[in-house]
Formats: sequence, structure tokens, C-alpha cells
Amino acid sequence: MVAAVAGLLAVVCGPSAATAGAPPRAPDSVRPPAPQPAPAPSPGTGADGARSWPLAGRPSVVRGWEPPGGPYARGHRGVDLAAAPGARVLAAAPGKVAFAGRVAGRGVLVIEVSASGDPPLRTTYEPVRAVVPEGGEVVAGQEVAALEAGPFHCASGCLHWGLRRGDTYLDPMSLLPPRLLRGGPSRLLPVFGVPEPGR
Repeated sequence: MVAAVAGLLAVVCGPSAATAGAPPRAPDSVRPPAPQPAPAPSPGTGADGARSWPLAGRPSVVRGWEPPGGPYARGHRGVDLAAAPGARVLAAAPGKVAFAGRVAGRGVLVIEVSASGDPPLRTTYEPVRAVVPEGGEVVAGQEVAALEAGPFHCASGCLHWGLRRGDTYLDPMSLLPPRLLRGGPSRLLPVFGVPEPGR
């Protein structure tokens, strides 16, 4: 009944009469959009998504990650990257220094990765001499330590780089985006001493 009367008033007296007692309404074209919640950062991505190799350039992998079959089983709970003592060690992801000290005679640095879930991801670096204090905030690619003289996880000098979530060991290479894992653009090189086809 009310709708019918409002429609009749709009026809007879114009649209303003039908809405005389109603509060003004903004046209649909200028109505502000409904607020949308900000997307939550995915675990392991970090607040800004930045990532870095923990050594300058693209280091050689001496030994890769070999997940153990159980908590006490054999395996390799990290990645060994070739490096000489004194090499600059870089934060692989942004975060906060959770530990910087010695464990079983080796210098160890642990960084809690920002916005990486609960429990958070933690990257580990050894054997190193930390140059950042516990509680310090770091960004990806920042120098955080220097590689010590050993003992090493491998026969020659190397950095042992690890990743954990709680008590679970993960592959630290999974932190790096594909652009850092690729070897760079393909290049055509000249070939000498091979006869051309058809000659």
C-alpha cells in the first residue's frame, strides 16, 4: 500500500514528493565501495615478500636438503652452501634475531621470519660470528654474520643454512622465489670444429 502511494505521488507530483519524508540517498554511482579486508600474508612469504640467498651472488650447493624419516633418523636438516671463512652471511628473509651465540662449539644465528605464521618460520646459519644482536630487526640481504673457520658440515668451507617451523625441519631453498633459483637467461655460444649441415 505504501509503495503504491509513493509510486502514485512520483507520477503525479514528481520524484521528490515520493521521498519527501525519507532521508536523502546517494546515487549508486557515487556510493563508496564497501571496505574489503586486507589479504593476510601467506605463511613463509614475509611482510614484504623479500628474499635473498644467504651468501652474495648465487652460491654453489655442496649438499642439499635430505629430510629425515623421523625425529632421530639420519638425514641432512639443511643446505650446505660453498663459502670461505670470513664470507659475509646475509639474512635470507626479513625478521628478528631470535638467537646469536654458540651451540656445541659452533657459532649459530637464528632469525625468526616476519609474518610467517604460528609457530613462525626460523632460519638458521652456522658456523658464524653474528654481527647483529639478539632482538635486532633485519631485512632480506642484510649482512648478519661472518662465516667462521669451522668445523663445517662439509669437507671444505661452507655455510649450513637451515629452516624450521616449530620442531619440523623444512627445505630452506623453499624460501627462495623462482627468480633466485633460476640460473639466468639462456645464451647461444659459438660452436667451433663442427661441420655445418649440407656441406
